[in-house]
Amino acid sequence: MAGFARTLLPFGVSALRRAQTAPAPVLLPADTVPAAAAERPRRFHRAIFISDVHLGTRGCKAEMLVDFLSKNTCQTLYLVGDIVDGWQLKRRWFWPEIQERVLLEILKKADEGVRVIYIPGNHDEVFRNYCERRFAGIEVMREAIHETADGR
Repeated sequence: MAGFARTLLPFGVSALRRAQTAPAPVLLPADTVPAAAAERPRRFHRAIFISDVHLGTRGCKAEMLVDFLSKNTCQTLYLVGDIVDGWQLKRRWFWPEIQERVLLEILKKADEGVRVIYIPGNHDEVFRNYCERRFAGIEVMREAIHETADGR
């Protein structure tokens, strides 16, 4: 907070109070936001990591995920294990329309130029047979290394 307050001091205490009550808008240079993101109000991130969705189960929070995916975009989307619950689907098929919408949002991201990397987990291990392949713009991989903005 001290560094934040220090940057606002030239503008006076009232500016500091306004800044504490309302979040400052995040502005990105136009060349860092994909064209599709500029058309709709979305937050842009370098990378988004999603895991343990368990599509195919009743406990899946598909509504929340569809909402999140529709309001956020990124350069790289990592789907890290147990996106689909193959174990549960083997026992009993359960696939409501809202879970289909999760897949459609992911495919839309791939169509918009987002790099989508899918790393199968134990519940979706059947997809390991397809590692090092690409389907509908989604790369299926055994592992991936993410480099942070500061090079780590």
